[in-house]
Amino acid sequence: MTAATVDADRPIRLGVSSCLLGEQVRYDGGHKRNRFVTDALGDYFRWVRVCPEVGAGLGVPRESFRLSQTEDSVRMIGNRSGNDVTEAVSDYSSRHVESLAPQRLRGFILKNNSPTCGMERVRVYDRNSVPKRIGTGVYARRLMERYPHLPVEEEGRLEDPRIRENFITRVFALDRWIGLVQSRPGPREIVSFHTSHKMLLLAHSPKHYRAAGRIVADAGVTDMDELTASYEAALLEGLRRIASPGRHVNVMQHLAGFVKNDLGGEDTRELHTLFEDYKAERVPLVAPLTLLRHHLRHLKDDWIDVQVYLNPYPFELALRSSI
Repeated sequence: MTAATVDADRPIRLGVSSCLLGEQVRYDGGHKRNRFVTDALGDYFRWVRVCPEVGAGLGVPRESFRLSQTEDSVRMIGNRSGNDVTEAVSDYSSRHVESLAPQRLRGFILKNNSPTCGMERVRVYDRNSVPKRIGTGVYARRLMERYPHLPVEEEGRLEDPRIRENFITRVFALDRWIGLVQSRPGPREIVSFHTSHKMLLLAHSPKHYRAAGRIVADAGVTDMDELTASYEAALLEGLRRIASPGRHVNVMQHLAGFVKNDLGGEDTRELHTLFEDYKAERVPLVAPLTLLRHHLRHLKDDWIDVQVYLNPYPFELALRSSI
């Protein structure tokens, strides 16, 4: 079983808010460098960076802006001057988001709480200047509307280990899928892809696991463009659901069934005790998975060998050590 790797000839492109890389583009001339983004992820991705406010011509330094509710819309307003820059930022955001299409980004990391890049819960001020956390940044909204299945997260949410692991899982799954689609696959290749992702999808969403299976069953009958679009939606919508400990255990028990006749009583008890310890959150996911892989490695089974669930992204990221 081979861990996911990065193809040096086809680097994975991720969009990112420029300030998270340490670029001094914020309103005060500063930055918001995020070490998980720059240090942990920097070796795996090629960054496609953007600061919508700078791109819209607002300059550095500049006054700060906020989202304000008017009678019929939310506007982006200067805190000091009261200038409305909504149209300038919206126009730039639309153009930039559309320019990303040929690059087929695998994901996007946004700056939280930003009136342009905030993914959710951005402050929106009412007429009495009372804020409510109900907004989405101007650029972030355009991005997510244009690419509804693109893995998108903001740096604040990535502090949560489960959200972090889920995001990276989706990024690498999308990269594998895009690689397949770009090779102009036939029905056999689509079936093979689904086979390798069955356990991963089952751990995240049994509903989407079943839906994807029904889509693949029509490979060779349904128009290929229609089939790949439907499968991509099912795959990425399913993986967006964070895999619960119970679902992880269900998948690991399924995989353990392949070696149950080869294990002695003590090995079986040890494995299932680790499953229960993980489910009770006494140990991280990496503990039972490591022992499970140890038992599976001697099994010569093609179906097991291709299961992406066992290695959904580079092992060195160690994300399953924290969930």
